[in-house]
Amino acid sequence: MSRTQEHGQEEVNTIAMLGRAYSLLGFKIVDGVVGAGFPQKPSHSAVFAQIRPEGSRLTDLARGAGMTPQAMGELVDELEAMDYVVRRQDPTDRRAKLIVLTEKGRACVAAGVSTIRGLEERVTEKLGARGHQQLRTLLNKLLDDR
Repeated sequence: MSRTQEHGQEEVNTIAMLGRAYSLLGFKIVDGVVGAGFPQKPSHSAVFAQIRPEGSRLTDLARGAGMTPQAMGELVDELEAMDYVVRRQDPTDRRAKLIVLTEKGRACVAAGVSTIRGLEERVTEKLGARGHQQLRTLLNKLLDDR
């Protein structure tokens, strides 16, 4: 619920503000990656954010993203069709498959990392170095409750 400020204006609650920031930053990352020549959907970030350099099993990707293996499988199918990932046999378990980034997928992740660095710089510009560090400290405190 929101609290009422003076003059009858509604104050947005903290959770809503965090949600808006998360959405805004997520879209800015996708815009940066797409702008660098790597078309994708925002939902594809669930794969790119979780995949390990040596490859990941579908179940691990799903667990890390907090989604079902079926939903993750659909995202992997889309990314495979776009030549960002391939499925390979897991060398540690011949029954399992690894999802591995292609060269194009690695370049896409690099574009995402570059975009995130730029966004980090903008946060520092807006808040100052001390404010940015304070934000990180406070967010870490919130995330420690997991």
